[in-house]
Amino acid sequence: MSRPLSMLGAMVLVLALLSTSAVALGLVLRSLNIQLRKQPIEARDGLKFHTLPSSFPTDRPRWVQEGADEIMSAEGIETLGTSNYVSRWYRKEDGTPGERAERVQLHCAYYTGMIDTVPHVPERCIVGGGMEIAGPTRAVRVPLDLSRLVPDPDQRADDPRGRILMGRSVQSLSRVRLPRGIENLEMMITPFRDRRSERMIYAGYFFIANGGVVGSANDVRLLAFRLEDDYAYYAKVQFMSVSADSAEALAKTAAEVLDDLLPDIMRRVPDWTEVEEGTYPPGNPRAEQRAGG
Repeated sequence: MSRPLSMLGAMVLVLALLSTSAVALGLVLRSLNIQLRKQPIEARDGLKFHTLPSSFPTDRPRWVQEGADEIMSAEGIETLGTSNYVSRWYRKEDGTPGERAERVQLHCAYYTGMIDTVPHVPERCIVGGGMEIAGPTRAVRVPLDLSRLVPDPDQRADDPRGRILMGRSVQSLSRVRLPRGIENLEMMITPFRDRRSERMIYAGYFFIANGGVVGSANDVRLLAFRLEDDYAYYAKVQFMSVSADSAEALAKTAAEVLDDLLPDIMRRVPDWTEVEEGTYPPGNPRAEQRAGG
């Protein structure tokens, strides 16, 4: 009987040591402000991507939604990993006689909390739909019109992480903070070919995550899961075109759409400045930290 009892005692000792170590580790992580578990967070007004404006801007030339939004099946939503998404086509109305209208598909999807899956990207989804990759995936600069943007007047002058720019919402007409680094926005763009018709399609995407922007899916974790952040989110913004004849042409079309639509996309994700300041969401631990000095 002594041997089983000694084994039981050893097990109890090991469990006690593990429990003590876990408590000690938790204290150390809290003292260093390291958050291994991320909380989910939504946009302040609860806006979802399917409420993005159907046309913009108010003058010509403008982009107008063509057809209804794509509605995914329950299985499709499960595969996508979120129900907060939009997939729709926009057509450019520029009034040019004899010219075929330019069309582009916008797809946005929002993810938050502890996300362990790799984001769905065209290299996987479009190939799964019967297309074949017709060339390498490249990072292409998106030529946004930065003259339409203004600096955030509330940003600290000594902020070492770079400036924050603001754009005007089509819907609310208010100024909205854009992601850090938006002036250097790049998209990962891939050419695809329809095996039957030989028609070429270009598709590209980037990600907005925890107040910043990245082009590569591999960089999302670095941005959205920083150890000091209590919350985590990312949004995929994707464009696809059958009228673009190059990756650069798709990037130019995306820039034209984003010049008007990006502020409204940002209204549908959390304002990360508010999150960092502790003013949003309710119960933000940073509010208590600030109150405590």
